[in-house]
Amino acid sequence: MIDRKSAAARPQRKAVAFEFKFLDEKASPGTFEGYGSVFNNEDDGGDLIQPGAFAGVIQRHQAKGTMPKMLLNHGSMGGFFGGGDPMADLPVGCWDTMSEDTHGLQCKGRLINLDTESGKRIYGAMKEKALDGLSIGYSVGDYVRGTKPNEPRRTIKTIKSLPEVSLVTFPMNELARAGAVKSITTIREFEDFLREAGGFSHAAAKAIASHGFKSSEPRDEDGANKLLESLKGLRAMSQPTSS
Repeated sequence: MIDRKSAAARPQRKAVAFEFKFLDEKASPGTFEGYGSVFNNEDDGGDLIQPGAFAGVIQRHQAKGTMPKMLLNHGSMGGFFGGGDPMADLPVGCWDTMSEDTHGLQCKGRLINLDTESGKRIYGAMKEKALDGLSIGYSVGDYVRGTKPNEPRRTIKTIKSLPEVSLVTFPMNELARAGAVKSITTIREFEDFLREAGGFSHAAAKAIASHGFKSSEPRDEDGANKLLESLKGLRAMSQPTSS
């Protein structure tokens, strides 16, 4: 089943350990390349991105002469990390090229403002492998939802938009996951959240959602975090213990 409407409506984030390397430092300090997304690899959220998924959005950027922004921890959209800093959305670098090959989304970019304190900190953290995550801000186009326990939750065929690609401190950001609760309006979306943020199995998520979901309940950021913590506690109690 392809659900274009609900998939395209919400901006999403997908984080990976960034497989990158710095290029010729003498010629162009701060220039690096690597893969921001790997194809045919089911991630912790149960998503699998197919080859060709980024082709259309890359072409649209090229036609407009633009590239996704390079931010740090999603800027002001990163919740805790963005905070109230008016400079949070200031790019920390520029993406020069993005393309697909057989492995995934290949990105080449460069850090900027290396003569400033913030630029030096980011550059140093990357060189020491302390800042080693990459997260794409995107919206989904076409995808197929898995119907069997051994299938990916979603097999993503196309990425509709790719406004930013961030360097991130924590590749799996639970605060970002919690924020998704605000946009839950259907029982299916609640099941997805239980599986992604709560770590429940497909069967357990379906059972909890069918008995506890009310689409009319308001969901704010504070409520999202409380729900996530409650889910963690519930899951912990349901796990077998060893003596």
